[in-house]
Amino acid sequence: MQVRVDEIKVKHRIRRDLGDLSQLAESIRQHGLMNPIVINERKELIAGERRLESVKLLGWQMVDVRVVYIRDEAEKIQLEIDENLYRRALTAGELSTGLSRIDRLKNPGVFMRIWLAVKKFFSSLFSS
Repeated sequence: MQVRVDEIKVKHRIRRDLGDLSQLAESIRQHGLMNPIVINERKELIAGERRLESVKLLGWQMVDVRVVYIRDEAEKIQLEIDENLYRRALTAGELSTGLSRIDRLKNPGVFMRIWLAVKKFFSSLFSS
């Protein structure tokens, strides 16, 4: 579901410091919004304030949202805390492995370039 960005109300948040949003905004610009912003039925923000502010920086008019139905203010606060508390960043080793894989894919070695050229050649022979 999508709603207008300017219709989402931001009230009484626990998080005060959103930090630098430039990298998140750039990621959203390049790849789109990977996780929707979470709102309640009154279009009050529950989770995703950094994502919301990033799409505002990008000038988006509409944004993907997930609507949740909460019982009370305590549950609303608990959802905000849970979203930010129970995630786990990549370890240094996981990040290093991922970045190495990206580098190999973007900059294949000589043998991989030859293999890809041969594969492309034979593919063009049989696709005509």
